[in-house]
Amino acid sequence: MSVSIDIAGLRPERVAVVPSPLTELGMALHALSEPGHHPGLQGWVTGVTARLDSHLADRMCEADFLWRTTFSDLFMPFAGIPGRSTLPGATLTEDMDLLDKLSDEQFADAALEFTCAPDYDLPSNSVLADLSLRRRALDLAASRGPRQVRFTKRLLADPPRVRAWLRQFLQDCDEAFFSDVWARVRHSLAADARHKTELLRHKGLGEALASVSSAVALEGDGTRITVDKLAQGRTTTADGGLLLIPTSLGWPHLQVLHRYGWQPVLHYPVSSPELASPPSVEQLTLRMTALSHPLRMRICRHLARSAFTTGELATAHGVTAPEISRHLSVLKKAGLITTRRRGRYVLHQLDVTVVARLGSDFLEGILR
Repeated sequence: MSVSIDIAGLRPERVAVVPSPLTELGMALHALSEPGHHPGLQGWVTGVTARLDSHLADRMCEADFLWRTTFSDLFMPFAGIPGRSTLPGATLTEDMDLLDKLSDEQFADAALEFTCAPDYDLPSNSVLADLSLRRRALDLAASRGPRQVRFTKRLLADPPRVRAWLRQFLQDCDEAFFSDVWARVRHSLAADARHKTELLRHKGLGEALASVSSAVALEGDGTRITVDKLAQGRTTTADGGLLLIPTSLGWPHLQVLHRYGWQPVLHYPVSSPELASPPSVEQLTLRMTALSHPLRMRICRHLARSAFTTGELATAHGVTAPEISRHLSVLKKAGLITTRRRGRYVLHQLDVTVVARLGSDFLEGILR
């Protein structure tokens, strides 16, 4: 599975790497709501939560589905401006001014995108105009609790009122904690953006994307970007541009805005503890599948303790050597075992470091 961006005809000058204060505020809200996703931010989350005004904390829960279970496109309003070439604002106020430029239809559709619906990257009617979509939005909200139902009803009935509520809420978050965060991270984000921009100018888009994440690749003919994710989607730059938005708070999330009609955005973490070559989704699937067989699990138990030949494993498990060979082939293809030759014997051993990383690799893969 992957998300692809068709960039055929994209001119180099239409690719921009720019930090966004509003996007980073959205990621801060996500980290506060889901601290388990961000173990490196536990200290910051604890400190902010302890100081947070109770009234603001209650309001933070009022619409937390915008940043908790999904990361709403409302935090990247520049992507929805007609012309598909608008850059993020230099300040939070400028970014929120861009949010104000979205139509009520765009605002409502982005706010009520609770799940990755099949028509996210396809043209569709607005939830404000289509009665069947309104019913769907209310049904989805009902399955997620009364707070979401109340917010959805308010938004469908009076979009300007909810827009004003959200802007005031974001301003209050800035005063309460985000201005300090932005002052701390904006310089490193700007430095990363300059570095990626230099790579774009001197080495091309492929090198710049490789520096974003090993999960992002420019396909062979240079007309498509593929992002390795446990999600399926597609979009195109068409006559617009492509934005790369760095985040300091975002690891392990690597996000792709591929909403139909919006400018594509790659939202990537900087200074992450990402491994030099994290496994692809396909590799991760191979490893999990390889370990799901009970005999292969028992083989791994032996190979974790010492190196064994195929014949030794066959004797230990009471099966034929060809059957052991087939299981070893599956484990080797998944990258879970190593082999070495000793004279005329081939010894197999479990790669304990790879297995030890499976938990974190799996978590990163599903959160990516």
